[in-house]
Amino acid sequence: MVDLPLLLAFIPAALALNLTPGADMMFCLAQGARGGAARGWAASAGISCGAFVHGLLAGLGLGALIAAFPAALSVIRWIGAAYLLWLAWRTLRHPIATDRPDVRPSRAFRDGLIVNLSNPKVILFILAFVPQFIDPSRPVLAQFLVYGAILAAGGFVVNGLVGAFAGRIGRRLATSPRLERGLRYGSAGIFGALAARIGWEALAR
Repeated sequence: MVDLPLLLAFIPAALALNLTPGADMMFCLAQGARGGAARGWAASAGISCGAFVHGLLAGLGLGALIAAFPAALSVIRWIGAAYLLWLAWRTLRHPIATDRPDVRPSRAFRDGLIVNLSNPKVILFILAFVPQFIDPSRPVLAQFLVYGAILAAGGFVVNGLVGAFAGRIGRRLATSPRLERGLRYGSAGIFGALAARIGWEALAR
């Protein structure tokens, strides 16, 4: 389904994207610190599912849709910015602790999926970069699915490890109010900064 030389060239590029700090990684960091390793891995799984959906939509013609209606991408940008601001507000209001009874991995999975699907960085990467590795003589949709699966798998491992490591930090937060407050404010600030960046880019276009 995929040309082998193109596949070998795509893998390091996908890994570079997975290792780049962004909204997805910071979300898993915050989830792991708040709910432990299980919630960090669940958030990473949701983000990975979102990456695969991006690949599927691109293969089905999302690129052509955005080319015909550029406003569609702007709408996606503003949705992503609004959701990140909501995450920042929620992070500020709820102290980070690993023993909260309402912490559920299923919620982390859902939120991770939304964060990724509304992240313009992922959408732009898929639409601008993946087509360079597409062989038009082969089934296009199948190739997008393969590349989307590679992005999803790499992101699951990288972001999951970040969330699991943050889970260890979270256990220390219960005994250190200052550390808990600093991490909470720092996470909220990063979410807010990412939202501001997305909004600025949307206004500049």
